[in-house]
Amino acid sequence: MFLRWFISPTIRQACTMSNHVHRLLSAQRDLLSPQAAAAMKLAMNELQKTIAEGTNKDRIRLKMDELDFAANKWLKPYPHAVWRENVEALLVVIAVVVAIYTFFLKSFKIPTGSMQPALYGVTSLPDFSRVIFNSEDKAKVQAQINEQLKQRNSLSIPTGWERIKEWFEGISYLQVVAEGDGELQTIEPPVRFLIFNIKQTLVIGGHAQTVWFPPDYGEQPLEARAGFRVRASRDQYINFFEGHIFHQGEDIIKMKASAGDHLFVDRFTYNFRKPGRGEIVVFQTRGIQHPMMPQDQFYIKRLVALPGDRVQIGDDRHLVINGQRLDASTPHFENVYSFDPRQPPRESEFSGHLNGTTAVRYNIPPGLGLAPLFPDAETVYTNELVEIGMNGGETKIASGMVMGDNTCNSFDSRAWGSFPADNIIGKSFFVYWPITKRFGWGNQ
Repeated sequence: MFLRWFISPTIRQACTMSNHVHRLLSAQRDLLSPQAAAAMKLAMNELQKTIAEGTNKDRIRLKMDELDFAANKWLKPYPHAVWRENVEALLVVIAVVVAIYTFFLKSFKIPTGSMQPALYGVTSLPDFSRVIFNSEDKAKVQAQINEQLKQRNSLSIPTGWERIKEWFEGISYLQVVAEGDGELQTIEPPVRFLIFNIKQTLVIGGHAQTVWFPPDYGEQPLEARAGFRVRASRDQYINFFEGHIFHQGEDIIKMKASAGDHLFVDRFTYNFRKPGRGEIVVFQTRGIQHPMMPQDQFYIKRLVALPGDRVQIGDDRHLVINGQRLDASTPHFENVYSFDPRQPPRESEFSGHLNGTTAVRYNIPPGLGLAPLFPDAETVYTNELVEIGMNGGETKIASGMVMGDNTCNSFDSRAWGSFPADNIIGKSFFVYWPITKRFGWGNQ
């Protein structure tokens, strides 16, 4: 039967018609008289019998005409049939998408730069949020500010084909020019729509100017990236342009924003096996105990330790798991340990993993790459998580430890330790936007 269906267009049409009429009959059976239902059933059986014989195409067409006549006579027409079919098709598509999203793939956007250069969060040029205010070393702070100003002043915004090419690479530009002379007076909070910042208003010399955000701008506030404020600590900023007089035609904001990587998360594989060491995983922050940890977000890091592992971070910037030193020959750590040990660790470069001693030695800014749970190479952390159960007793739960590849600027298990294994959503699968060298599934 299947072979005849595959070869004969007539049989395929007859089968489609029979299935369609059967569905309509099932939906209207309680509305039809016994006579109508019996007539429809007889016509359908005759067609199905003729299809089963499959030797006479003319006879199949005859029975199709008879079924069509019976359907037009007895079945009740649906109002707006075309709309109904389109809505049904749309609902099927939605159901399939929801099923894929729930059980197979989840779309995820890299929120920060903790996994650079394997995976990128949103970056900008210039980025004054990189300036760390230090009241004891104002000369150093001013040097950092001057470097960002230099980048802003040398920034050239392309046009034409080059601008289109950069759009596919996730690059957008933001430029706001002063419409008149005046002092920067007010920076209004951004207007949001769902999870997106849409616009923000600046008041200069009593005149309001609107800043429209690029579509993918990241978590850093505009005033921090643009230089209106300089970071005093991880979450605090001081005014930089306070009292500054802008002149007509002067750039208030001029920056280049690069979109963070958008990827699909494989939610299917871990239903059949446990996560493996070195895999890049997405997990919920719920239940991670740390005063700076939000409880309603998703993070992406590299899984470095499994349940029961004893973990150390050597002064050579290599992890030591259960007494065994990881290196570039360890699966999934080829890039992580590809750094030159003679060079100091650098942000957004593969530089291994830092403990507290090496972070201080290389003058990593406080709050970025420090490791309170790993102050030195001698510290051993046993990867177990103890939670207080509902009955007041303690329950050990299998857990994981994760660290960012951008070890100079990653808030990870070096600060907050383990997390419940069931927090893991899935693993990094495929980068689908933007179209850069990281596009595809090779960023593991």
